[in-house]
Amino acid sequence: MAKKNNNEQVQDIGQLLKVRREKLVALQKKGEDPFQITSYDQTHHSDEVKSLYEEYEAEALKDYVEPELPPEPEEGADNEVVAAYRKAKKEAYNARREILDANAPKVSVAGRMMFKRVMGKASFANIRDLKGDIQIYASKDALGDELYSVFKKCDIGDIWGVKGYVFRTMTGEISIHAEEMVLLTKSLQILPEKYHGLTDTDMRYRQRYVDLIMNQESREVFVKRSQIIKEIRNFLAGRDFMEVETPMLVHNAGGAAARPFETHYNSLDEDVKLRISLELYLKRLIVGGLERVYEIGRVFRNEGVDTRHNPEFTLMELYQAYTDYEGMMELTESMFRYLAENVCGSAKITYQGTEIDLGKPFARMTMTEAVKKYSGVDFDEVKSDEEAKALADERDIEYEDFHKKGDILNLFFEEFVEEHLIQPTFIMDHPLEISPLTKKKPDDPTKVERFELFINTWEMCNAYSELNDPIDQRERFAMQDANAEAGDDEAEHTDEDFLNALEIGMPPTGGIGYGIDRLVMLLTDSAAIRDVLLFPTLKQLDK
Repeated sequence: MAKKNNNEQVQDIGQLLKVRREKLVALQKKGEDPFQITSYDQTHHSDEVKSLYEEYEAEALKDYVEPELPPEPEEGADNEVVAAYRKAKKEAYNARREILDANAPKVSVAGRMMFKRVMGKASFANIRDLKGDIQIYASKDALGDELYSVFKKCDIGDIWGVKGYVFRTMTGEISIHAEEMVLLTKSLQILPEKYHGLTDTDMRYRQRYVDLIMNQESREVFVKRSQIIKEIRNFLAGRDFMEVETPMLVHNAGGAAARPFETHYNSLDEDVKLRISLELYLKRLIVGGLERVYEIGRVFRNEGVDTRHNPEFTLMELYQAYTDYEGMMELTESMFRYLAENVCGSAKITYQGTEIDLGKPFARMTMTEAVKKYSGVDFDEVKSDEEAKALADERDIEYEDFHKKGDILNLFFEEFVEEHLIQPTFIMDHPLEISPLTKKKPDDPTKVERFELFINTWEMCNAYSELNDPIDQRERFAMQDANAEAGDDEAEHTDEDFLNALEIGMPPTGGIGYGIDRLVMLLTDSAAIRDVLLFPTLKQLDK
């Protein structure tokens, strides 16, 4: 029986799609092909219409005295009482309308029809645009027989242009009394049922265009994402940073510990990689004298997909000459606070029910201090790689044969510390082994001047006092090359051109990288990275 019902449903959908195409053909035969229209004069969005009318209404009625209405009848009241109340209410409404309609604002809007209710010679519809929904009142008298007939036959999902004057209905809804309507696009597909929207999560990601139509919350996330990036640019412009672009296709994908994607240049007959970071080219620009640079761009890492990771993602890196990781901490704390206040309206935000305060000074701990606090192990007292591995064995922490003490410290941090870092916390002074591009601390060469900011257990950014000693950098690259030989497929490789740049001379520099997608997740209260990527990476469906 279920199979029969499913077959009937498919047939019904097929018939509905056929009818839509027949309506399009009928319009085309009359010379009214909507796909021939190239533009439309849209003067206002829906929210602007409502604001405009509220201001106009307040001014137009400022001297108007509302007539006193009889008390609203209680449920079950006598019919004559109810009728008298309704009559008085309608007379008061008509009196206001007479004043307001005299010089009512004229507007022209465009959007997708999401609802239609036909009532003989007059109808109501809802038009959805970028900023929301607006109700349309369409009448045969105002539009004429032919256009009103086209309107009555149109489908949910069709895109219309509407010109008319604004008014408020008796129920209080600001609406547009249509005087002209133009069918701009005929929708040949059927939208999901309006009350439930598009609830299939996988389909929301695969057909984001439908998700944006049906789910206002989803649309607001991406509008806010754009605002976040705009405010980042505003913040950095206020600090005299220059935005630049660097190559995506590179011969040596460095600057991070990650597996790159590989491709081939046909014209050059060379294998190349997609960048995994923005770092090494931006540092070349610091060498060239561009003292404050940043880039917001896509990077690609051939890794797994989960709620916080996507193989291609948006990264921002910035570099500032003549400062260090302390300067990067100040910049980061100031920028996060600025973004929260300007995008969310407050330095206190809520993520998945947890309040996060970006207004307070961010906490600071070294990685060694954090591991000691949450695991009880003080790695400053660990004297050798073998002792570190023995401690890992005691706690069932897996590691690779080539790992050293610093690698084990980082594994302890991931295992015991990260889950506790809810409020903004700078974790500083990482081990040398996991930081090949960072300056050593002058008072402890086993550690480097590096920090990561953690919020809600997530790493939000990664910053260094950048290594500018070309001799030291060559030695670090050699260590990475050795790790690669030992089987580390995420190790970096020696980059001779970058070393040449360092030999020309790079000033003391602070640098930092921010995962934009994760930042957007935090500021939009989104549970998964796919919810903040318009078109996330998905496995192709079987054809």
